[in-house]
Amino acid sequence: MLLTGFDTKYLNTLYVDKNLKHHGLIQAFSRTNRVLNASKPYGQILDFRQQQDSVDAAIALFSGAQPDRAREIWLVDKAPVLIEQFQKAVADLGDFMQSQGLEARPDQVNNLLGDDARAQFIKRFKEVQRLQTQLDQYTDLTDEQHEQIEQALPKDDLHAFRGVYIETAQRLKEQQGTLAQDGEPTNSVVDQLDFEFVLFASAVIDYDYIMNLIAKYSSQDPKKLTISREQLIGLIQSDAKFLDERDEITDYVRSLKEGEGLDEAAIRASYDQFKAERRANEIVDLAQAHGLTTESLAAFVDTILQRMIFDGEQLTDLMASLGLGWRERRERELALMADLVPLLNKRVHGRDISGLNAYEHGGAR
Repeated sequence: MLLTGFDTKYLNTLYVDKNLKHHGLIQAFSRTNRVLNASKPYGQILDFRQQQDSVDAAIALFSGAQPDRAREIWLVDKAPVLIEQFQKAVADLGDFMQSQGLEARPDQVNNLLGDDARAQFIKRFKEVQRLQTQLDQYTDLTDEQHEQIEQALPKDDLHAFRGVYIETAQRLKEQQGTLAQDGEPTNSVVDQLDFEFVLFASAVIDYDYIMNLIAKYSSQDPKKLTISREQLIGLIQSDAKFLDERDEITDYVRSLKEGEGLDEAAIRASYDQFKAERRANEIVDLAQAHGLTTESLAAFVDTILQRMIFDGEQLTDLMASLGLGWRERRERELALMADLVPLLNKRVHGRDISGLNAYEHGGAR
């Protein structure tokens, strides 16, 4: 099956207990190299037949490169090389923070002045995370190598940096594509950033895992904490999968009482209620800010989310009750949509609402 087109992007490790050579070896090994995303930078082969010579020969034959360069093209660096690159990337991040007059600590990132400096942080820490993701693929690291990685950047600091990275990246991403009055980009450096949020999404930490962890937090004896409230929040904030709900989950965790003893089912129900109340209050505040009734604005938002279509005529109908002239009505529409677009995008978790892009950057185009 491995030789006749079997293909799955999720395959990461191939266990080989068969003698292979030439194109058969390349075909089988290549099953692990289908691109999934940046969190799977390469595949892993566990060979039980000690056929290194056959591997070298096949790589040299089919690489189209000089034999002495073939291994450089096909095979990843060994762990010590990657650890050294990781250490250099962490040092580069530290040097940058110091050049800004700041200590190389996660809580200092918010003190960076200007979007250019924040963009430089994004570039440098993204490289740190990229190398960390690659190191996570190695299953045979020694205790000494684990210690080298931990000394370069302790796990708690890594999670904290991930959290502040996601927060900073969200802020800069919202600015991408905006234009100044002269029609030029407001910040070309920010516009060129690729945030690669996929590097910051763990395959282990998902919604079910977090709900279970919150239940354990609620059930533990306050005098014998296995995970603190801040550790739990840090874990949530450091994972890009919770990008659209991180504030809600974080505030919910902060609202819990230690030792309350809620099980996972109760936590899920409680969080759903917390989220529903919070979202209802957002609509109330928005309606009051723009002189609309809560009922009419809630119905307008619900229709958009149900159909995943923004209808400009319904917006006109919504504003008609205010009895405004066309010019003032248009200004009020734009003001409403400036507040409403982020709320809608947050609630659809990255999906596209047809017709909404006309208001993405503060006005219809």
